Amino acid sequence: MGIRTKCYKLDHCTYSCSYHIVWTPRYRGKVLASKFVKAELKRQLSQIARWKGLVIQAWHIGDEHIHLYLTIPPKYSASYIVQVLKGKTSSWLKKKTKQFPIGPLWGRGYFVSTVGIQQAAILKYIQNQEHHQVELQKLF
Repeated sequence: MGIRTKCYKLDHCTYSCSYHIVWTPRYRGKVLASKFVKAELKRQLSQIARWKGLVIQAWHIGDEHIHLYLTIPPKYSASYIVQVLKGKTSSWLKKKTKQFPIGPLWGRGYFVSTVGIQQAAILKYIQNQEHHQVELQKLF
């Protein structure tokens, strides 16, 4: 049936809000190629994830782009998290390496796509709701 989606809990909700996010440096080229830059980005992304309660499911830091598969608590929008990730990593990386020009490190745009639970799991869940409805009708 495939990979099972893990659910997470906050005080008043259970969620599985996962996203595939991709962004690139402002000036394309292999600006992320150095092993130090890749390691520093992973360290920074991990630190931000702990701070905001994100779960990094998978990542790839390429020479010209970053792919993240993240689970984000529903109290945050995907656009807010991208803003935090890009903003913090840009400033930290520029301070740490001193190799990037003044101005934004990352390009303005990004790609985001939801990564949901499987269709079959949703259909099965919805179909199993019928027996709950019958039980409720018997109560009244």
